[in-house]
Amino acid sequence: MNSERTSKRGNYAVPLMIVAAFALPTAEAFAPSQASSRLVHTSSINLLQMTATLREESTTSSTSPKDLGAQPVVVSAEAEALSHSETTMKLVPSFDLFQMLSEEEGGIIPHTVAGNAMRDDTILKVGIPDKLEGMKLKDFKGLGGKQKIETLPDPFSMVEKELQPFSDSIKELVSTDQPILSMAAKHFFEKRHGKRFRPTIIQLIAKAVAACHPEEIEGDRWEYSGASKIGMEGGKVTVGNHQGSDVWRKQAQLGQIVEMIHVASLIHDDVLDEADTRRGGEAVHKLYSNKVAVLAGDYLLARASVLLARLENTAVVQIMATALESLVAGEIMQLKSSPDELLQMESYLRKSYYKTASLICYACRSVALLGGHAYGSTVATACEEFGFHMGLAFQIQDDILDFTAAASILGKPALADMSLGLSTAPILYAAQEFPHLRPLVKRRFKEQGDKQTALEALYSSDTAMDKAKDLAQFHAQKAVDALLRLPPSEARDALLRLTYVVITRKK
Repeated sequence: MNSERTSKRGNYAVPLMIVAAFALPTAEAFAPSQASSRLVHTSSINLLQMTATLREESTTSSTSPKDLGAQPVVVSAEAEALSHSETTMKLVPSFDLFQMLSEEEGGIIPHTVAGNAMRDDTILKVGIPDKLEGMKLKDFKGLGGKQKIETLPDPFSMVEKELQPFSDSIKELVSTDQPILSMAAKHFFEKRHGKRFRPTIIQLIAKAVAACHPEEIEGDRWEYSGASKIGMEGGKVTVGNHQGSDVWRKQAQLGQIVEMIHVASLIHDDVLDEADTRRGGEAVHKLYSNKVAVLAGDYLLARASVLLARLENTAVVQIMATALESLVAGEIMQLKSSPDELLQMESYLRKSYYKTASLICYACRSVALLGGHAYGSTVATACEEFGFHMGLAFQIQDDILDFTAAASILGKPALADMSLGLSTAPILYAAQEFPHLRPLVKRRFKEQGDKQTALEALYSSDTAMDKAKDLAQFHAQKAVDALLRLPPSEARDALLRLTYVVITRKK
């Protein structure tokens, strides 16, 4: 559930997004053989060298993933098979690549597959001292420690000048000759631009990746491909030549594309949920109509797709198309989860991945590819892993604030998720402690007094809210661990500070 929404329960059957051509990412693992990497300059491998015959046994974990019941399906298995060829990537969802829960809570370490094999902690930092090696968020003030996070660079100040023209630029990109459609599409890019959380992450990731030397990975497996050809002196991106380059421009445009996709999903979600307001103002469909809102969202997605193609990287197009499809899968999962699935913490986290983290983590890996790094490289893997955990930490903290922050601070009424019949981390932990809450969760708080009973139990619990905060901190620390694989840079350190900001913010 996206936390920026204010809503009432509704029964609209309007289209969420027009993405029928996108195939739902398969959960099957395509495991690579053990690969080695060296930090030397190399030209990118052609995308057409990708192969799709990787099916090897994992050596990382023998534990089988939990059965979470029926998965959200957008297309049939037959259509999925027809959409692939030897040259297409077989992407594994990030929740099958990276850990969702701690071992203490029953979480498992995922199998080693194409998307998570290259995770060496030292290969990118050989001979480079790192003062932040082993950084733990718990050592900082506000999370139990004494260190000051202000010693790290401010993430928002670092990209403030680059993002100043962001709204004006993106408004031009979505302009149309139809006045009403144009006004509706530009609505969120006028005054209520939100936190610019995603563009900030993308700009900082782009800078951090520029400090990483490309790896030479031997072999012709598909995961060793996907890197953009770098047409500048030396054939690689560096901190010195990155700013203002064509690579920098494309990475910045990816930030605009991500924001278009995100805003389109907000507009469509608001129609589905009969939302009254968004970001402190009226929802688009309230200002215009349901039809205009749906068309405005579709138009933003169409423009995003055109701009995505102009990045001229087929691998990035496939990755971001999968991210777009994940948003739809998340909405379906939210609407169609079975009563038993509504009680599962893993199911909640998977839905949060689809609706929030997927767009962030796929964009982060795409930034690395645009910067000249292969899909399966240590750099690209660290970027996606960071985005996965950062996205989940962000959503869990939003869900905590839904119960702890005033509506005036949130920009929305509190308890918006419960109004939609949804149970988030705090309520799920309370239900583990108080069995009488479980039937209420399974029936989506539909009966009179259900919400009040759940709230009373939550606020009387000594552990539920703390466990939710621990879960957010678990993912934030995992995001930090992924970032620490990258060599030290001002941008990387600003991202480290951003993980702290995400789980300590009050709005």
